[in-house]
Amino acid sequence: MSNFFAKPDALAYGKTPKQLNKENVPPHLVPRKMFSGNRPTLSLLLPSLNAYNIGQLLAIYEHRIAVEGFIWGINSFDQWGVELGKSLAAQVRKQLHASRTKGEPVQDFNFSTTTMLRRYLQASVDVQVDPQIHLPQI
Repeated sequence: MSNFFAKPDALAYGKTPKQLNKENVPPHLVPRKMFSGNRPTLSLLLPSLNAYNIGQLLAIYEHRIAVEGFIWGINSFDQWGVELGKSLAAQVRKQLHASRTKGEPVQDFNFSTTTMLRRYLQASVDVQVDPQIHLPQI
């Protein structure tokens, strides 16, 4: 959580060569450690990690993507990268289903994705569904 709270300051203010020199950073490292700052960031704290809150988070991001697309004059939901993502997601969905229902091992993905899928499947075996999700009154 420390990094979560520190990241917005790092992105907003960065680190100038002058600040690094005051911190006695070796001159050959200054170009690598300087950071321009003035970069946007969004940090959200959720009261709990449940289906309702994750749904809200996804809706926020989807809305943001749509609005940015309208402002920039592009169709955010009709990009070639989106199509690639859909194709890859279909492969992942098929693998998740096969692993959960038939016990098939995760295969045919790169090392990183294979590792994440294995850990996800292992961690989600014992996840209990929260029957007491309280939706706000409208």
